[in-house]
Amino acid sequence: MTQLLLLIVALLVLGHVPPGRSEFKRCWKGQGACRTYCTRHETYMHMCPDASLCCVVYGIRPLPSKTESV
Repeated sequence: MTQLLLLIVALLVLGHVPPGRSEFKRCWKGQGACRTYCTRHETYMHMCPDASLCCVVYGIRPLPSKTESV
């Protein structure tokens, strides 16, 4: 009976935890996330409005401007 009660309490607590990705604001046209620290698979692009870092995955590169010649 005690184990059943513990299981029910654990499920109720886990049901109130928000999903992991919802805590980060999006930046860089939706490609990046505003965080305090970037992961080792990300690079810093610019500052977000709340003074956190806009972290973008290494594979994503900004589009070249139209004034640059290739």
